[in-house]
Amino acid sequence: MVLSQESTPDVVNQGCYDFHLSELIRQRAWVEIDQNALSHNVRQFKALLKHDTDLMAVVKADAYGHGAVRVAQMVLEAGATWLAIATLGEGIELREAGIMAPILILGAINTPEEVRAIIHWQLEPTLCNAEQAILFAKTLEKQAKKLSVHLKLDTGMSRLGTSWQQAINFVQTVKGLPNLHLASIYSHLATADAPDRTVMEQQQHRFEAAIADLQKHGIKIPKLHLANSAATLNGPKFHYDLVRVGLGLYGLYPAPHLRSQIDLKPVLQVKAKISQIKMIPPGTGVSYGHQFVSDRETRLAIVGIGYADGVPRNLSNRLQVLIRGEWVKQIGAITMDQMMLDITHLPHLPVGEVVTLIGTDGDRAISADDWANTLGTISWEVLCGFKHRLPRIII
Repeated sequence: MVLSQESTPDVVNQGCYDFHLSELIRQRAWVEIDQNALSHNVRQFKALLKHDTDLMAVVKADAYGHGAVRVAQMVLEAGATWLAIATLGEGIELREAGIMAPILILGAINTPEEVRAIIHWQLEPTLCNAEQAILFAKTLEKQAKKLSVHLKLDTGMSRLGTSWQQAINFVQTVKGLPNLHLASIYSHLATADAPDRTVMEQQQHRFEAAIADLQKHGIKIPKLHLANSAATLNGPKFHYDLVRVGLGLYGLYPAPHLRSQIDLKPVLQVKAKISQIKMIPPGTGVSYGHQFVSDRETRLAIVGIGYADGVPRNLSNRLQVLIRGEWVKQIGAITMDQMMLDITHLPHLPVGEVVTLIGTDGDRAISADDWANTLGTISWEVLCGFKHRLPRIII
């Protein structure tokens, strides 16, 4: 329906800034973030955990496209106690917004300048090898500072981290360096979303073997964490002291077979408005390359959203959207800023009508999973694709 005073809150939130209804009406397209759904998802995951297992909310990549600052604030209010990001810049953004919860940087840090920034902003880095640890120690010594660090073991992801077989040397090196406080040891699972648990359990076995070796050498074990969203849903044996939950917080399931384990609510909806309506005769080409040619008189709606906003061009002629609870086909090539819809079966729609690209309208819904299945990709990529020129509106 057309955006109206009756259908929209008086004040909404864009990132961490409030703006009024009159400004929202001028938006051609936007992303809505459902605070109640996000809080519900946090509580659902908290209910799975033991009282001494903390929830680390993964808010990297702008909270998977949802808006990192506001999402971080909301998940902390709902019960998360840690935050995880991928880059130094993401951590600084949260600190500048006044967020003081512990923040783990999951990515690698390799320069003294980055180390000094981490010290200044009180972030907690991941150390992937002994060379990094030495760099940190030297920089900290010059700064006369101490820093909590987290050590990553590679148990089968073949990405960041020191091999689990070399855990003893790695941990001993870190513990022997001044000014480094060992806060946690962790690893990351490569196949936690697969129905076959063989590889996941092999990785856990390697992780626990490394920890057992450390204990035999008299090394006091700090906090341990292994589970992402999927592993968290695979049961308490994977939970340890922390779980790192990303996709699940945003209301999407990491795998179909895990749906029965928890009740999640999608947090994000993507909406846009019709900017023009026209009639085209049979035989008329639509958009670049005329990938679609009308075979009848067609009522065409032009909608102000495109691939520069995060709607993949490969969805052209394959995308369906919702208007007033009805399915509507997208036709022609999706362009940088706009797309076209066939609204012939909805003759009374006006300019300004709201189109739901992802979300619920009436008793029908479109999810990021639907887009991912059409594109042959994963929902993570779909969510992270929505660009910053779409305002994030907290409802």
